[in-house]
Amino acid sequence: MTAELRIVVVGASAGGVPALQEFVAGLPAGLDAAVFIVLHLDPYARSHLDRILNRCSPLPVGQSRDGQKIRAGQIYVSSPDLHLLVERERVGVKHGPKENRFRPSIDALFRSAAYTHRERVIGIVLSGLLNDGTSGLWSIKQLGGTTIVQDPREATFDDMPRNALEQVEIDHILPVREIGPLVGRLVKQSPGKAREPSEDLVERMEAEVAVAASENAFQRGIMRYGELTALTCPECHGALVKITEGPHTRFRCHTGHGFTADALLSGITETAEEALWNAQRALEEGVMLLDDMAAQLEVAGKVDEAAQLSRSAREMEQRASALQEQVTQKIVGADTLQDQSEEL
Repeated sequence: MTAELRIVVVGASAGGVPALQEFVAGLPAGLDAAVFIVLHLDPYARSHLDRILNRCSPLPVGQSRDGQKIRAGQIYVSSPDLHLLVERERVGVKHGPKENRFRPSIDALFRSAAYTHRERVIGIVLSGLLNDGTSGLWSIKQLGGTTIVQDPREATFDDMPRNALEQVEIDHILPVREIGPLVGRLVKQSPGKAREPSEDLVERMEAEVAVAASENAFQRGIMRYGELTALTCPECHGALVKITEGPHTRFRCHTGHGFTADALLSGITETAEEALWNAQRALEEGVMLLDDMAAQLEVAGKVDEAAQLSRSAREMEQRASALQEQVTQKIVGADTLQDQSEEL
């Protein structure tokens, strides 16, 4: 790889496959850049994204392999349950901590490209839910790269492009069919002016890229890069620090899991719901056990003891029914809170 190689990083989630097909179809043959694509994938299913995109791409598409040399004119796609990273002249495929509850993470890819290739990076966010990609685009912009989002009005799911537009200075907003040709033109031009980010930002980005590449987050001193909060990680229950990036904030725990505010809210809501359902399950199992014990006592002729256990079972049954009502109310309330958060 020469120092002149351009890097194009693309992120998509819900509704992303048709958008990616249209994007790659618009790329020019012989593109003098390497293209990296992260699509949120089912971690337990085999991905056929490379085959799907090869049918419509003028450039070769392949699943990424850790350590392979980066080459211009090649499209590298993510694999299930593995981060895809740009490691200077080589591809990184790593099993680091999840970010925004996903692995692969769009933000992790974008951040690694920004850190290693600065102003020579073009970052693109397509259709998707919530806001993975916003922090990564912010990083690309801070280091002098170019930012592009799919026009939210035509995206199947507009959360990701809309959130990026609200939080980051975006250079180009286009229908997806126009993004590939634009990339072809941008690659032929000189990259944007290099920026001199603060030493603190570069140091934090280096640490976060290393964490995504499976290095120990605590030993990398990740807790130094944010303000300690009273919140805990829904993945591992570790302490969270709040990291400020321009107008928005995100969170990391000492084991390395990362979250935007929306992703953290989603994780906390899911954890709370699981706890409530587990409590109801425990009560219902208690009812079954008490009824079984009462039946055995009645067979043994211990009628009074059996009646007492039956009364306890009915009391526990009432508590389980009351808890189910609370569980339902909690879920509805959480959904409403999520909707309100997305409107902000």
